[in-house]
Amino acid sequence: MPERAFPVVYARDVERSVRFYQRLGFQTHFRLPPQGDAGYVGLRRGSYELAVTTIHSPEQLIGVQVGSGPCFEMFVYVDNVDEILARLRDGDVRVLKAPEDMFWGERVAWIADRDGNPVALATAAAGSAQPAGS
Repeated sequence: MPERAFPVVYARDVERSVRFYQRLGFQTHFRLPPQGDAGYVGLRRGSYELAVTTIHSPEQLIGVQVGSGPCFEMFVYVDNVDEILARLRDGDVRVLKAPEDMFWGERVAWIADRDGNPVALATAAAGSAQPAGS
């Protein structure tokens, strides 16, 4: 069985959302159409993937409309939550929750992507290991 799966992010502005995820270390590996305004972009960060597509895609493909609230939550591991968040704050990224040491042993902050979906930035807290399976 193939070992590939990835989330698809529904975005009002695909290019704007792609730029947001590129700031978190994702790189474009696939784009439709290849030229002009993107309707779908595949991104990779190491061996991990996600895709960004227009909010109109699920309606066109399967007859489902995207709601007005968050469509997903992304959890992204970074080397240092506080440093990454400081860099992102210098731009126009909205912080939903400041960094905090969580009871499960990670330091986590939440920001919003360009469509308001929550994105958690996580780093193992000093002196603790990441939970099994992470």
